[in-house]
Amino acid sequence: MERRIADIEYEQMLLSRYAIAQHRADDGLDRSAYLLLSRIHTQGPMSISELSEAFRLDISTVQRQTTAATRESLLERIPDPDGGIARKFTVTTHGVARLRAVRERSTRALDQILGDWSSEEIALFADMLHRFNLDIEGYREAR
Repeated sequence: MERRIADIEYEQMLLSRYAIAQHRADDGLDRSAYLLLSRIHTQGPMSISELSEAFRLDISTVQRQTTAATRESLLERIPDPDGGIARKFTVTTHGVARLRAVRERSTRALDQILGDWSSEEIALFADMLHRFNLDIEGYREAR
């Protein structure tokens, strides 16, 4: 079977473009805030260094993003629940509400886009996207 890597690269690029456009049209929760809130809400409180590692971004970039999200009352700094030295970020009640609103809008749009897909096709697509994202997070490019 032919490995259609170039086709996947092209489709992934389009998917990325559509995702970025979607976040420009929402209620002002920008893409970086959405990603931060989603990750912290799913995994629990995280430090700057944990976020930097998870997103593969410089600490200075994560610092700017978390500062902006904190200024908007989307995140707050708390002592490490596990007793560590580093303070961690958690999602505020306001942040959870904004995250849910954006996620509900995205889910409704996807439900319409995938309206003609069978439940099995949707399940397979979800499973493959999950696997793809796990593999991306585990990938370290040789330098």
